Amino acid sequence: MPDQSRPAVLFDIDGTLVDSNYLHVQAWHRAFLAAGIDVEAWRIHRSIGMDGSTLVTSLAEQAAPDTRDRIKDLHSRFYRESAPLLRLLPGARGLLERVDELGLQVVLATSAPEDELALLREVLSSEDVVSAVTSSEDVSVAKPRPDIVEVAMRRAGVDADRAVFVGDTVWDVQAGQRAGVATVGLLSGGISAAELIDAGAAGVYRNAADLLAGLADSPIAALTRAAAGQGSG
Repeated sequence: MPDQSRPAVLFDIDGTLVDSNYLHVQAWHRAFLAAGIDVEAWRIHRSIGMDGSTLVTSLAEQAAPDTRDRIKDLHSRFYRESAPLLRLLPGARGLLERVDELGLQVVLATSAPEDELALLREVLSSEDVVSAVTSSEDVSVAKPRPDIVEVAMRRAGVDADRAVFVGDTVWDVQAGQRAGVATVGLLSGGISAAELIDAGAAGVYRNAADLLAGLADSPIAALTRAAAGQGSG
């Protein structure tokens, strides 16, 4: 039952733990151009973190369904080509390890396709502390819908009051809000603090290293107290 499980910290990966957002921007930009659609890169960046189908539909409203599918396929191809450029964001691995040390579950709550997720997990190299993972296979429509956050909570066996979601985009925060989960925003995805707060973020930090340094005063601190109480019981 949820109340018997350790509280969980749900982590988005792209732009939160791995420095990949701008590689996605470039891949989408190339994909749109290859399909004969000129979309400004800044508009793509503003849509990163959104469900891929929703992103394509919002940026290429007039495109035929087969063209939209082609754009998505091209994005995946171009993104895989850029995989050697993927880098861990500062403090990412240390944050996951510390969350685990505090008795909390580490859950990777992402809607990335399985092939992209494999690349991200290789860069992250933290399988020993991860208790559950989601992917695009788990939902039909991803963020800003709350579905992927809700799946992550079910995998962890926790209710919303025993979880915190960490992400880097407005779409992450909106998904967390809709799932009833306190959400921490990181600036490492290139979205401003003001926008993350306006979307409902319970706290904003520069990156994973900054959150790690301020963990005791973050929304995650309440989960550590819950975990300690559970352990003493």
